[in-house]
Amino acid sequence: MPPLALLALLLPAAPQDAPVAPPAAAEDSAPAAFLDGTGPGWEALTEADLVDVNGEPDTWTWQDGELHSTGKPVGVIRTREPLKNFEMSLQWRHLKAAGNSGTFVWVPEEKLTDLPPGRLPGGGIEVQILDHGYTEKYESGTGKPGDWFSTDGDVFPVGSSKMTPFPPLSPNGSRSFPSERRSKGVGEWNHYYVRAINGEVRLWVNGKEVSGGTNCQPAEGYLCFEAEGSPIEFREVKIRKLP
Repeated sequence: MPPLALLALLLPAAPQDAPVAPPAAAEDSAPAAFLDGTGPGWEALTEADLVDVNGEPDTWTWQDGELHSTGKPVGVIRTREPLKNFEMSLQWRHLKAAGNSGTFVWVPEEKLTDLPPGRLPGGGIEVQILDHGYTEKYESGTGKPGDWFSTDGDVFPVGSSKMTPFPPLSPNGSRSFPSERRSKGVGEWNHYYVRAINGEVRLWVNGKEVSGGTNCQPAEGYLCFEAEGSPIEFREVKIRKLP
């Protein structure tokens, strides 16, 4: 079986509390990887692997191997090199109620060039990281219903990028809403596993696949972490590059 065909078999949904491996495949299959970032091929993302795009000196800091963000100014930090096919395992927690953040997959280089503070890239696929209190904050602040987003792992295209989202969909059809509510609240650690292969992005939240999309354009670019006004921490960030 060709290597790319084997990749399509990787990592079905499984119980939250156990490491998840793909099913046994043909004798020429690649070494198994786990949702929690263990197994062959995983590499920890370190301070040397990331470049600040439009933050201030204290926006992003490393403490005991963990990535901390004040959330201000709004902006991103990116990987040094663009990525095409990869898996990512990470843990995150908001430190303030109604916190907002996320990761961006496949952000084009031109959308990061000369990006001023206070702006997010105008391209890429966003994997949303919202605290549950954000819905109440949005509705009380705007007087509008917060039914066009969720707080459990939306996946959606940003700006010039395109994606066909997996159902269930947001009301306007632009976002892949999570099929199950699995995120924990402020101050608690959550686990995300993101698989980005051949123009398809899939998200597992705390051990179970919930959202994603296909036909992403472009399907290569930078991986970014988002500062969006609220303090957040990331730990155990690992990448596994794929063919």
